[in-house]
Amino acid sequence: MIKVGITGQSGFIGTHLFNFLNLQKEITTVPFSDSFFNSKELLREFVGSCDAIVHLAAMNRHGDPQVIYDTNLKLVGSLIEALEETGARPHILFSSSTQETRDNMYGKSKYEGRMLLEQWAIRNDARFTGFVIPNVFGPFGNPFYNSVVATFCHQLTHDEVPRIENDADLNLIYVNELVELFRNKITDPGVETVSRFDVPATAFVRVSQILETLRTYKTDYLENNAVPQLNDSFSINLFNTFRSYIDNRNHFPVFLKKNMDNRGSFIETVRTSTGGQFSFSTTNPGITRGNHFHTRKTERFVVIRGEAVIRLRRIGTDEVLEFSLNGDNPSFVDMPVWYTHNITNTGKDELLTLFWINEFYNPDDPDTFFEEV
Repeated sequence: MIKVGITGQSGFIGTHLFNFLNLQKEITTVPFSDSFFNSKELLREFVGSCDAIVHLAAMNRHGDPQVIYDTNLKLVGSLIEALEETGARPHILFSSSTQETRDNMYGKSKYEGRMLLEQWAIRNDARFTGFVIPNVFGPFGNPFYNSVVATFCHQLTHDEVPRIENDADLNLIYVNELVELFRNKITDPGVETVSRFDVPATAFVRVSQILETLRTYKTDYLENNAVPQLNDSFSINLFNTFRSYIDNRNHFPVFLKKNMDNRGSFIETVRTSTGGQFSFSTTNPGITRGNHFHTRKTERFVVIRGEAVIRLRRIGTDEVLEFSLNGDNPSFVDMPVWYTHNITNTGKDELLTLFWINEFYNPDDPDTFFEEV
């Protein structure tokens, strides 16, 4: 087992990386708290416990650029000091940025931090990989801090009006893609002991195009309950990012229109501009199905007969969201990525549930991870 620690574990990339590494059979994570940087003893204990450390802890934004520079160099300095004092030689993977070449204090701090860690590795015959990363987007990023995608998603899902300040061309990578690259370098670092790794962007798009697409998602999904076109990996990733900013507690369950006539009833359950798989299940009273989560799939549960409670919990948190559904008033709940979920028959009769998911089930790549809600 490779013991991996992540400074900045509670941040945007850190949370995704921590959760992803915990799904890997060959890796065990060493917990980290930001408070370790305020305790030499705790930081020394941390570095001594790791075979690899991904150094993500950094300040991205502040009113005073000098504070960003000083903070980021101080964090690198504290990490190096702990390594020197303990004699620990873990593989250090450093998160830098393509802003290294720009004339700003954040980019300067990332470049100089990478150089300091590289020099430490050379002095001590240790392994170091400097990641130079483009713009990162994905679920749960902090609006007005992590990325323009996070900001637009937050604004559109909270009835605010986005504004483009600079309609630039962006080189983007989805956070799931990035954490896979970290995993690959941890498990198979390669021949070079000290190296720079230029992370390739996986999407090239203009800011205005991102906003136009996200507005379509708001119209189709939030206002018309329709799943938009998801024709490539970028649109799926952007849609899952958008969905993560919805206030699930107040949005779900969504009630469906019940059309009645002398023949009975007709209810439309899913409108979609994309493909996918439809299925249904019957569940006996008192039985619970599910207790798993997905990292990329879009899934809908529609209760059309009986009574049920659907429960959701975001991985790494304790808050459980509960939604009561009844087939007498058909409704649905969509499953956000990285939320473990289940459905329980809380009635006296058989429960009938319709499921839709945006991709066919593949036993070789199921994207289904079991965890109790």
